Amino acid sequence: MAVRSSRAAVIDFSAITLSGLCVVHCLALPLFAAFLPLAGAWSEAEWVHKLFVALALPLSGFAIVRRLSAPDWKVFVGLAVAGLSLLFAAAFVEALHELETPLTVTGALMLAVAHIWRWVRHRHGGSRRDF
Repeated sequence: MAVRSSRAAVIDFSAITLSGLCVVHCLALPLFAAFLPLAGAWSEAEWVHKLFVALALPLSGFAIVRRLSAPDWKVFVGLAVAGLSLLFAAAFVEALHELETPLTVTGALMLAVAHIWRWVRHRHGGSRRDF
């Protein structure tokens, strides 16, 4: 049981970190762009957005599939799927280009909240009902 909890914690921590990097990329990198030309190039690079989504999909997808059999799966799966959907739409749906930053930030935050919720539940043995 400790190995399973440890593996789940690593998945959640990785997903939370990736979501945090995504938010930093969307919000802070444009500010740094005024000072560093390389940051300016990265803040506008479409491949960076697609890379974040490509990393988030399998990591969160694995966590979602593992959580489907749990009795309290609805909150985690709902937040994670909604967050991933927003991230995917922001990165790959050209018609939403004008909304890319708010969609990405919202999606990354939803995904991070989902993984934080799951991580807290694992750390407290699944006994917390107030989330």
